[in-house]
Amino acid sequence: MIRDAATLILFKNAEDGLRVLMGLRNAGHKFMPNHMVFPGGVVDSEDFNSAIASPLPASALVRLQRSATPELAAALGHAVARELEEETGLSLGHPPALAGLDYLCRAVTPNAVPIRFNARFFVAPASLASGNIGGSGELEGVDWYALEALLKLKLSRVTREVLLQLQLWFALDATSRASRKVPVYYSPNWVEE
Repeated sequence: MIRDAATLILFKNAEDGLRVLMGLRNAGHKFMPNHMVFPGGVVDSEDFNSAIASPLPASALVRLQRSATPELAAALGHAVARELEEETGLSLGHPPALAGLDYLCRAVTPNAVPIRFNARFFVAPASLASGNIGGSGELEGVDWYALEALLKLKLSRVTREVLLQLQLWFALDATSRASRKVPVYYSPNWVEE
């Protein structure tokens, strides 16, 4: 069974360039143990009925709805905020404000992998989040990592590919970001939807 999941790439500019929030999945996880990942996780039933302070931007919702029902698209927004707070201690508010998020890409776990996800990756500036880095312990070493340094590490293929998509997203202006086709990763290739 494939499960819907939502992931958030928070970013900020620093003296050494762009930094993104990531952590190491602890060794006890069944899926991607000991891998650097962005905060995120599976959409829960509560995500379909939870309040939000502001919805995802209309352009993000339109692109999400190419592969999700309107209800699932809204739940993905809530799930990404919930997972961010659970895994990192940072919050998009109570209820969460989602208006500053953008939909970056989607990745589907290959058929041969026993634990499968249909993961949507969102992107947002760090200024939208508040609080102190802490979290539930699902991720270890949660911190702001330099993008250039991350790309030199041994990362999972999908994480590397998503970071490369992030670089492409940064090269676009706001209008192009809002109207672009969504890259979807079916290992080892990208397609657009």
